[in-house]
Amino acid sequence: LEQQVGDVVRASKGRVVGAARHPLGTTDFSSYVLQAQASKAKIVGLASTGNDTINAIKAANEFGLTKNQKLAALLLWIQDVHALGLPTAQGLQLTNAWYWDMNDDSRAFARRFQQRVGGQMPNMAHAGDYSSTMHYLKAVQAAGTDDPDAVSAKMREMPISDMFTKAGKIREDGRMVHDMYLWQVKTPAESKGPWDYLKPIKTIPADQAFMPLAQSTCYLVKK
Repeated sequence: LEQQVGDVVRASKGRVVGAARHPLGTTDFSSYVLQAQASKAKIVGLASTGNDTINAIKAANEFGLTKNQKLAALLLWIQDVHALGLPTAQGLQLTNAWYWDMNDDSRAFARRFQQRVGGQMPNMAHAGDYSSTMHYLKAVQAAGTDDPDAVSAKMREMPISDMFTKAGKIREDGRMVHDMYLWQVKTPAESKGPWDYLKPIKTIPADQAFMPLAQSTCYLVKK
């Protein structure tokens, strides 16, 4: 992940000024935050997830990093924002393919999910799992068989337009490509209620968000 982000930064005429790696599950991020502050980087990327990311964000706020530098989380779930709270997470930038409050379809799915799981909102993984399962079942129905090769071909043939994406497509190498989005965590004043945490900053078109097919190393791609 660090390498891929670095490649994108350099391709966009940016510069990576440093990196620091912490042990999995560490609770003391003070030295890493101080390194990030000393680097004078405009944006500090967090290539971790779960409690590690949560603890890193807390430490960044405690040490005042966010006063002069922006934090960008490379993999952050809405549950992480919920755990942090808006006073701590506000201003954080992240990329995500899906957010429960994107449109009417996403909100309808979120309400059904919320009723089933006791109040939590779904994240990108929940929505993606549902979308992929439904696409598979639709492909089985359209193919009239559950033969793997026939269903796989039908899944690639059929466009994906549902509560997850309105213009998804499965490529030759099996990767489903779709638009991605840059989000920013709202301030407490901007939030209108529980789970109203993100505001859109930019749409990243599918052809820019994913590795080009020509660069794929998948054996299914015809060279």
